[in-house]
Amino acid sequence: MNSHLVSIGTANPGEGIPQMQISNFMKIAHGLDEAGSRVLNYIYRQSGIEQRFSVLEDFRYDNPEHFEFFPKNKYLDPFPGTKKRMEVFQQTGFNLAQKAITQCLQNAMLYPNEVSHLILVSCTGMFAPGLELKIIHELGLRTDIERYTLHFMGCYAAFNGLKLADKICQSNAKAKVLVVSVELCTIHFQKEYTEDNLLANAIFGDGAAAALVTRSKHGLDIKKYDTQLFKSGEDDMAWSIGDFGFEMKLSKYVPELLHKGLDQIHSHLEKLFNISQIKNFAIHPGGKQILQKVEEAFGIGMSANRHSHEVLRNSGNMSSASILFVLKKWLEEEATSGPLLAMGFGPGLTLETMLLEKR
Repeated sequence: MNSHLVSIGTANPGEGIPQMQISNFMKIAHGLDEAGSRVLNYIYRQSGIEQRFSVLEDFRYDNPEHFEFFPKNKYLDPFPGTKKRMEVFQQTGFNLAQKAITQCLQNAMLYPNEVSHLILVSCTGMFAPGLELKIIHELGLRTDIERYTLHFMGCYAAFNGLKLADKICQSNAKAKVLVVSVELCTIHFQKEYTEDNLLANAIFGDGAAAALVTRSKHGLDIKKYDTQLFKSGEDDMAWSIGDFGFEMKLSKYVPELLHKGLDQIHSHLEKLFNISQIKNFAIHPGGKQILQKVEEAFGIGMSANRHSHEVLRNSGNMSSASILFVLKKWLEEEATSGPLLAMGFGPGLTLETMLLEKR
């Protein structure tokens, strides 16, 4: 009996913030003139995103007097440092994780103390004792539970969490593994007006997801997976810790680099996954152009990858949590069955691919 994703829970903080409302904040934060504001508006309208979520209410406002996290002036001076941002993660991450985990376990009709392994995934926050310990103590998981953390890997990290869960289940037939992703991307907003910051500020949002992996005959069957590294994109997508939060390097060339990379390994993926026979895809919603380029590379229409577009439209790019939001929609779509190819990517340039089957 293979490992299956049998239940997925998701959560976002607060109410969604319209994308064009966020652009009004950005105009103030970046100190844009009329010409710069027009460029920003165009980027936001073309993003494929209608709303995003944030643990910071400040992004709702274009009047600094309403700011709570950032200083109440148009220069955002003094700009919040990394310590203050990590405090926000520590204060707000658990509530978001709790909502996702509770939904996941309730859907699976599983008590918290029945979970045998916990895998925490995040590239936007960390502290010790960690969020995973708070989850264990506050939600009533076993204190002898096996726990693992995957930090700072980027948008593809949930794939590694699922692969680890699969290997645990293959070695322990009774294992019930909870994979939890918590990503608060917006706490790392950077005000310097650069191309990288402009792109990152336009697409990232906050969210959490929890997936239960165990041996079963139902759910999303984990069939096989693959990892590919493209050194040519190493400098186009990167993630580092700076004095004012985590700094994202996100080149506008990433979609094209992915397209070229997929062309290079198309025969490998076809041989491994029989892609030409797959009708349903779960591509990480890293951005509108990324989804379009991957669809072009595979020769598929938007309908085959519809849930990725839906997640991007409704929540933006939530880093590693995003793919679990997409898989939840496929898992719960009753009319769908058969093979499902999931794909994620991130710093490296790293490409993770996983073949699942809806049963």
